Amino acid sequence: MNQEDRLKRIRFRAWHRGTREADYMIGCFFDRFHDQWSAAELDWYEALLGQEDADILGWIMGTIEVPAEWQGPMIERMQRVDYVEVPQ
Repeated sequence: MNQEDRLKRIRFRAWHRGTREADYMIGCFFDRFHDQWSAAELDWYEALLGQEDADILGWIMGTIEVPAEWQGPMIERMQRVDYVEVPQ
């Protein structure tokens, strides 16, 4: 799969999580930062999309401890939640 198609697929998965809250937190993060990510960071994010929304949101909001395999600068950036833009 070429890079453009991969990014389209990842963006779709990020924005179609099943709840509006997850869509905004996970989708907005992708939209805001994906063009700055290294290949390893993009791989990390794509793997994150395979996790349960409740877990991801808990990690972001700090209500669930982040497992060791997901800890690091990417999840720390997600935890700032300053990237979410909710349309009025």
